[in-house]
Parts: sequence; structure tokens; C-alpha cells
Amino acid sequence: MPRMKNNGWFNFLLLIVLGVGIYFIVTTVRDAVNETAANANSALQPLSEANQSMQTQVAQLLNPTPTIIPDPVTYITEIRSLARLETIQYSIEKVITAEMGQGSFGFLFGDKLLFVAHGYVIAGIDMAKIEPQHMRYEGGVLYVTLPPAEVFVATLNNEKSYVYDRDTGIFTKGINDLETLARQSAEQEILKAAMEDGILNQAQVNAEAFLIRFFAALGFPNTIFVK
Repeated sequence: MPRMKNNGWFNFLLLIVLGVGIYFIVTTVRDAVNETAANANSALQPLSEANQSMQTQVAQLLNPTPTIIPDPVTYITEIRSLARLETIQYSIEKVITAEMGQGSFGFLFGDKLLFVAHGYVIAGIDMAKIEPQHMRYEGGVLYVTLPPAEVFVATLNNEKSYVYDRDTGIFTKGINDLETLARQSAEQEILKAAMEDGILNQAQVNAEAFLIRFFAALGFPNTIFVK
């Protein structure tokens, strides 16, 4: 019986020793695996950063962002005093088609774009052109000769104007000045549309209506505009 008891304690101690040994082996293997994984990640990090940098450069090459660098030197060429009475503004939208080389070989060398132009035209009276001889006061009536109405501004709204579509030939990258020509034509067409709609006549009418109220506020209730 004592011998069997001793064998039981021996087996128990042996199990403890085996358990501790297995624990240290598992811990050692786990630490080695973690260290290997960390070293692998550390080794792959430069490769991952290089790959990300290359992807960024390729994206910038395919979709370049223009850089605008204004000249730090500014030249003021002219300063003028203005006395313009703006009495009307037209806002106009115009679609312009600009094309070059649209013959039989247009699909090879041609260039065509569709430009949607948004612009405005402002007209009124230049009050600086009124001289003393253009105004007289007789019998309680103020007689005024106004200068003819004129267009002050006819331009595109660049924030709203855009190229809607462009079709270039197989062997051409597009003509550099084509969009510029389309913009110039759009400005001319916008001005033409406003003139044909009678913007100057309406500007003259609006100016007279405003000046009647203006002269009345100055103490001249009766004003006649002389043509």
C-alpha cells in the first residue's frame, strides 16, 4: 500500500511537470509566431507605402489638377471715373457648336465641341455725357436731352458656362483654340440676342422713368426729355 501511494504522488508530480513544460512550449511558439508576423508586417510596410504612392501618382497623371500661379507683379494701366446709370440687365443662355476639320476625314483629324454659354448684358445711360447745354429750365419745366442708351457689359458667366461635349478625331488631341473661339462667339451671340430683343430701347425707357423720380426729388416735378 505505501508503495502504491508513492507511485500516485510520483504520477501527480509528473503530470504537473509535463503541464508546465507544455505551457512554456506553447508560450514560446506563440511568441515566435507573433514576432515573425510583426517582422513580416514591418518588412511589407515599405512595399505597401510605395504601392500607395504609385497609385497616387498614377491618379494624378490620369486626372491632373491644374496649378494656377498668378504673377506677383500687377500693372494698373488705366483709372477712369464713371457715372453710369445701369437701367437693365439681360441674363441669356446660348448653346454654341464649334468645329474644325469635319469633312470626310473628320473622324480622324476633326474636333467638335458643344459649349453651353451663360452670360449677361447690362445697358444704361452714361450720365458723364450730359453737359450743361443738355438741360434747361423754362416755365416750370425741366427739359433734358439724354445721351443714347448703350451697352456697358456683355460677357460670359464663367462659373455657369461649360463644355457639354467634345468629340475629337482618332489622330488629334483637340485644337487648343477651339474652346476660346467658342467663348468669343458665345459673347457675340449673347450681345446680338439682347440687341435684337430691344435692350437699348428698354434701357432708355427705364432711365427716363428713374430720372423723372430723381429730378422730382430735387424739386423739379415737371421733366420733359427731349429727343
